[in-house]
Amino acid sequence: MTENIRLDSGDTAPTFTLPSDTGETVSLEDYAGKKVIVYFYPRANTPGCTTEACDFSDNLSQFNDADIDVIGISPDSPEKLAKFRADHDLAITLLSDPSKEVMQQWGAFGEKKNYGKVVHGVIRSTFLVGADGIIEQAQYNVRASGHVGRILRDWPIGG
Repeated sequence: MTENIRLDSGDTAPTFTLPSDTGETVSLEDYAGKKVIVYFYPRANTPGCTTEACDFSDNLSQFNDADIDVIGISPDSPEKLAKFRADHDLAITLLSDPSKEVMQQWGAFGEKKNYGKVVHGVIRSTFLVGADGIIEQAQYNVRASGHVGRILRDWPIGG
C-alpha cells in the first residue's frame, strides 16, 4: 500500500473552490475568520453518507452556536447533491469534487482497505479548520454512525 497524504493539527488547510448543490461556487476563503468543519464522504444517498449528513444537519444549531459552519464534500455532481439535500432536508453546505483533486490534497482520497482488499476511493475524513486557516482537528477513516456525536463530545468546538 502506498502512503497517502495525511494532514494533522497545526497544518495549513489546503484551499479550495468548488461548485455547490445550489449552483454557487464556494471557497474555503469564504470562511476566513470563522471556524469550519470540512468533511469528506464517498457518495450521496448511500446509507452511511446519509446518516452522517443528517447527523451534521440535525446538530447544525450546536455547531452554529459555537460559530462553526459545516461543509460536506463528495465526488458527486452538483445535481446529485441537490437531490441529496432535497431527499433528506439537509441544512449543511454540500460541495462537488468530481476530479477528486481537493480530496487528494486533504488526504481524503487514495488507497484504503475495504473488506480486506486494498482499493482506491474516498477516505471518510473530518477536519476542524480554525478561523486562521489552520487545522485544529483531523480524523481519517471515521465511522459514519455516531461520528457527529463523538465530535460534539470530544472536540473543543466551544472555543
